[in-house]
Formats: sequence, C-alpha cells, structure tokens
Amino acid sequence: MTKEASRRVRRFSRAVATALDKSKIIGVRAGLQSPHRFIGIWVVVVAGRVFARSWTRRPDGWFAAFLEDPLGVIEMGSGRIRVRAVRASGIRDAVERAYAQKYSTPASLKDVRGFRTPRRRDTTIEFIPLGVLRK
Repeated sequence: MTKEASRRVRRFSRAVATALDKSKIIGVRAGLQSPHRFIGIWVVVVAGRVFARSWTRRPDGWFAAFLEDPLGVIEMGSGRIRVRAVRASGIRDAVERAYAQKYSTPASLKDVRGFRTPRRRDTTIEFIPLGVLRK
C-alpha cells in the first residue's frame, strides 16, 4: 500500500451520509459483539464525515466504551454499520456549527450550547465505516 493510500480515510457512501445527516437520533454501541444495548445519540455530518459528541463523560458511557474499544456499530432505521471511533480535534468548530444548524428547535438549543463547552468539545468522535452488518 502506498503512503498516500494509507492516509486515505474511508468514508460513508453519499447515500448513507445523507441519511445520517437527516436522522435526528441514531443508535450506537461500542464493541462489535457487545451484549450492551444501543444508545441513542445525535450525529452530524461535516464534509461527508460523521461526528458525534457525548453529553456526559461517565466511565460507563458510550464515549468511554469507544475509548476502550474503538470498534462498534451504528444503527439507523433497520440498518447496521460497523464503525471505528476516532477522536477528532481539527474540525471541532465545524462540528459545532453543524450541531447548531441541524438541531435548531427551541428545545434543542440548550443542548447545542452545552456541546460548545470544552469538556464536551473534547468528546468529539468521528465514526469511520468498516462495513454493513446483516441483522
């Protein structure tokens, strides 16, 4: 594999990224064969890449679970996609703007403002697709 090819990041297909962008809540589970249930989270799409932030940093939460084992599954509708969670840093401002644009209802504004705090910015995760799972 060339050096350039090894730097390429796998992306979701345009159709999947669009569907994720339209979804207000998706399910996420750390661990490919985890016995844990799916947790509903907010995701945003920036330049075709999929990001999420954790509201809490509980040691038993989804963010901590992905730090321990970066492989997992996202669930949208009836589909499941294997993913790798990667901490993201250089794109955090764009992620904040995407949250503000997507979750703009009066009830969501408090949460969107809360996602701007340094401790929540630090939980920015990018989901990299690994492949579709059959149910």
